Amino acid sequence: MRKPAVLLVIYFATVGVLLGLGASSKNLLGTVTAQAQESSSAEFSPDQLDNLLAPIALYPDPLLAQVLPAATFVDQVDEAARWMRAYNNTNAIDDQPWDVSVKAVAHYPSVLYMMSDQIDWTTSLGQAYVYQSTDVMTSIQRLRALAYSAGNLVSNQQQQVIVDGNYIRIDPFQPQFIYVPTYDPNVVYVRRSSLFGILNPASIISFGTGLAIGAWLNSDYDWAGHRIYYHGWQGGGWIARSRPNIHITNVYVNNNYRNIQINRNVVSQKVNYNNLNRYSSVHRDVNYNNVARTNKVTPASPSASNKIIRRNVDVTDPRIDTYRGHRPAQQPVALANKPPPPAAPTGPAPSTRREERPPAPQPKPAPVQQGKPPEVARPVPQQAPREVQRPASSVFARNSSGLDPRAASARGQVSRQRANQPAPRPPANAPKPAAPENRSGRAQPGKRP
Repeated sequence: MRKPAVLLVIYFATVGVLLGLGASSKNLLGTVTAQAQESSSAEFSPDQLDNLLAPIALYPDPLLAQVLPAATFVDQVDEAARWMRAYNNTNAIDDQPWDVSVKAVAHYPSVLYMMSDQIDWTTSLGQAYVYQSTDVMTSIQRLRALAYSAGNLVSNQQQQVIVDGNYIRIDPFQPQFIYVPTYDPNVVYVRRSSLFGILNPASIISFGTGLAIGAWLNSDYDWAGHRIYYHGWQGGGWIARSRPNIHITNVYVNNNYRNIQINRNVVSQKVNYNNLNRYSSVHRDVNYNNVARTNKVTPASPSASNKIIRRNVDVTDPRIDTYRGHRPAQQPVALANKPPPPAAPTGPAPSTRREERPPAPQPKPAPVQQGKPPEVARPVPQQAPREVQRPASSVFARNSSGLDPRAASARGQVSRQRANQPAPRPPANAPKPAAPENRSGRAQPGKRP
């Protein structure tokens, strides 16, 4: 009897274990599926990444290592751009509450303004870096290889191009200055430059004024490891060349920055993907409609630029951004103590008194004919002005007494007409009026009876 009971217990125990394993595997499969769906919610194809990264792929490595993390703090980039347009004070950047990468980019206003003016592109760049950092770096190397093979990416007085195995590095050449390249992505990656049959890369890539290298360039690329790392101004190459000119401060050289900070909440930012379709410099037949469908965001119609406003208004005026729904930018200490400008003189307030109409011309009295008593002119009765129903006055009303100015003006005109009429002349044979008597019944003295 005990043997069947033992077998029954073993049977139920085995069934329970199998059911538990099935449930756990099902939960694990659901978790993996959810993570896969989450990771694929903002997936960009290699061609899409090439088009997104084409405008900045040829930036020097120290600057590019700050642009990508800063793109994840898209709200701070927009705030920093408005602050720089208002104050343009590079000495006060270190005191602002932005991420260290945004502060670094703010030292190069042209790059900062480019990111803030193309906010959909910056947001997509940050989302791609959060989800696909390895794919982003692979795309940068793919674009650099195209420009290098076309003969447009070469070393010069502004940059040092180093081919290290399968990777291409771009370092600043001068120890004190870094140069931001300007180029057309439609040309630099696909067309070989030439001038009279001679290779001339300067006709494809140009450089502006050199910008200062400072302690804020505290990161660089580890291309083999597919990562951005904090160097703390210790290393060789361009770091060793520039280190003697760098004033080290705790703002940028700090052990807290060893782990590069990124804002993963950028993936929840909405993007108008129609604005990304114009980034088709490398691959012409690529759009971002599939990303919009995956993210379940309905692309809004692109807004047309108002050429009349751009022609008559300075669109770079910082006052335009005052009412964009953002908090006012933090004013630096040097500008905060500056007294406000004097107020513009104001003219006298316009009078609210209603002008009175001039009185109507009075009719001349008719000439008196001899032998006939003159006709006494009688005033023509005028119709009383119609009362206008007005709402009850309040403490905010201008006329708190309830007086109707139109009716009062009409009554005044009637009174003036009566007062200005000449008195009638009595006829020649009319009896003289008796002298008025006083209370005692006697005639008043000094007057004839």
